[in-house]
Amino acid sequence: MLDHLIRRATVVDGTGGPAYTADIGIRGGRIAVIAAPGTVTEEAVTSEDADGLVLAPGFVDPHTHYDAQLFWDPYATPSMNHGVTTVAGGNCGFTLAPLHPDRPEDADYTRRMMSRVEGMALAALEEGVDWTWSTFREYLDALEGRIAVNAGFMVGHCALRRHVMGPDAVGGQPTPDQLDAMLALFHDAMDAGAWGLSTTQSSTHSDGDGEPVASRHALPEELLALSRAVGEHEGTQLEAIVAGCLDQFSDEEIDLFVDMTAAAGRPLNWNVLTIDAAVPERVPRQLIPSERARRAGGRIVALTMPILTPMNMSLGTFCALNLIPGWGEVLALPVPERIERLRDPATRAEMLRRADSKEAGVFRRLAHFGRYVIGDTYSAANEGLSGRVVDDIAAERGQDAFHCLVEICAADDLRTVLWPMPTDNDPDSWALRQRTWEHEDVMLGGSDAGAHLDRMCGAPYTTRFLGDCLRGRKLVPLTTAVKMLTDDPARLFGLRERGRIEEGFHADLVLFDPERIDAGPATLVHDLPGDSPRLDSKAIGIVSVRVNGVETLRDDKVTGAVPGTVLRSGRDTRTVSTA
Repeated sequence: MLDHLIRRATVVDGTGGPAYTADIGIRGGRIAVIAAPGTVTEEAVTSEDADGLVLAPGFVDPHTHYDAQLFWDPYATPSMNHGVTTVAGGNCGFTLAPLHPDRPEDADYTRRMMSRVEGMALAALEEGVDWTWSTFREYLDALEGRIAVNAGFMVGHCALRRHVMGPDAVGGQPTPDQLDAMLALFHDAMDAGAWGLSTTQSSTHSDGDGEPVASRHALPEELLALSRAVGEHEGTQLEAIVAGCLDQFSDEEIDLFVDMTAAAGRPLNWNVLTIDAAVPERVPRQLIPSERARRAGGRIVALTMPILTPMNMSLGTFCALNLIPGWGEVLALPVPERIERLRDPATRAEMLRRADSKEAGVFRRLAHFGRYVIGDTYSAANEGLSGRVVDDIAAERGQDAFHCLVEICAADDLRTVLWPMPTDNDPDSWALRQRTWEHEDVMLGGSDAGAHLDRMCGAPYTTRFLGDCLRGRKLVPLTTAVKMLTDDPARLFGLRERGRIEEGFHADLVLFDPERIDAGPATLVHDLPGDSPRLDSKAIGIVSVRVNGVETLRDDKVTGAVPGTVLRSGRDTRTVSTA
């Protein structure tokens, strides 16, 4: 007997092939039968009519930070609401394990680092996670049986360094014995099912003390030793971030990426390729590592987002504005002194000069302050400004845009929420994205879901992209869009029997209305432990989500079921050839 039968669905199976109408039978968590409508004779415990609805494989998000959130939110919201059934975590060099059993202060260091570098509320990390593990295996075991999505995790380089070197991980170099200990710890993690190594050399990544995170101090020899270790385990990967990921790679960064993937014999993915027609030289430069890696026997994949992810800013709390060269020292001052400095014309002029300089890289796009929209305000002086564009307000006040923005924020003691309008929403940029997506080493992803919770909401990229493909720009057909969200990332990670609708595959499925599929606007909610805020977005047109055959969501409401699996390398992933 079948567990469930979906009748008359329009099946988009993830292969990129033509859609077809079929009945899909599920048994034991897998797709048991795919048959012409009305031809399935086997009885089913439950069934539903999906006439007019699209049935696709569950979406695979290749870059998330749900490492902590899954402990208080096993549904990985809002990703699961938007059809995601598998998430890849442990990215950017940051994981919650391993933790040294004799140094309880390491957990506090990790919490403060994650709060600073990944924008996770410290109260949520303290109250929502029990922090009872030491080894990476114990961390994975702590999640097993209690999550609604499938989840796989890289090992964060920062955690490896901290475990072995203690506080010396920041600023120090490992002795030969310490490197051996780091490698042994890493091998143990991969034996337990870790997907491989994630690391960061990005200048934007600082710990809770404001110091460069541990992996930023690693020399190439250490990174290559860890990369070679990855190659000794089945079904493993590399994920790496360097400063050039945000704009354009240096020659040294290209060499490092190519050497790492060649040493491992495994794919390396990086995040995120920003595509903007105003900077036409960026995409060719960022794809040079992929071309060189192919010749060296490796593979380098660039993740890029198919939507413009809204991200808010603030002069009051840490955000991307702090990463503009020269801005951090001003924005780190106590609020009264910060306001005084921001009101100084000379200070503003120097900040604007730095923001528009070449050294600001991709952050130059944040310097168009007249194109900011005012979000939440908190004072009588700012009443009626929410939703208005700074340029319009500045014209009324006879001020330049940045001065106007500063005065608005100062009236709120810098609590004002600011929404920059994207500068790359032009037809040429979208045409460039369409062409770039065709490259064999470019893949959709980079949501950062689970991180930067009150600043951005990248999780809905799946539904927003599908809605755009069906009713908006229509840059790719639906069958291609589904393949880009399912089979492509599943193949990169070597996921076994996932990413397609095929008999024998795991029944990770999303059923949606093609006439309605979309994502609602980002709204601020306070539902994290400690009443901490995050941005949420409602899914539109998602009828049902199934993970391993069990329904986890119906009409944007979680069912309470937790059928997800902790996906372990080797058992649940196979080695992906780089040849």
